[in-house]
Amino acid sequence: WLDIRAELDAVLRQREQIPNFQDVSADQRALTANDDWKTFFLYIYGHAIDDNCARCPATTRLVRGIPGMKTAMFSILAPGKHIPEHRGPYKGVLRYHLGLRVPDGGDCRIRVKDDTRPWVEGGSLVFDDSHVHQAWNDAPAQRVVLFVDFLRPLPLPLALLNRQMVWRFSSRPFIMEAV
Repeated sequence: WLDIRAELDAVLRQREQIPNFQDVSADQRALTANDDWKTFFLYIYGHAIDDNCARCPATTRLVRGIPGMKTAMFSILAPGKHIPEHRGPYKGVLRYHLGLRVPDGGDCRIRVKDDTRPWVEGGSLVFDDSHVHQAWNDAPAQRVVLFVDFLRPLPLPLALLNRQMVWRFSSRPFIMEAV
């Protein structure tokens, strides 16, 4: 995780050039409208963002090794940012967070359903984002996690159906627009 954080730190030197989440995905406008949530995508639903992958070769190599990886990005929350309650659109993927830059004090947390957990540097969380969840960064410094969506492990033939559904979703116009 320290290799990933080193690449993140290089990316953060040009934070003002990192897009706001709602500028990449218009669907996020319901969750954020300012520059308090930035995203540096490596993959969007299986589509590589080549320039970003080239800037983060170790991170790219590691996320490519995750079975069923579809989306990978650095999720950057400014101090004081709250992402309101929401849910993902589809149960076919699970979400992974790796804490990369987490201010001390437990002021950075995520709630999934009724379970609230702090992020920890070097610590991992996996959750089903189709459950209601929200996040806070009440700390005085930014919080950054590596955010990865991967296919939910399922038995055959459900795994094949899930792959097909995610593939169809990945070719939708709003995904291609984000890419």
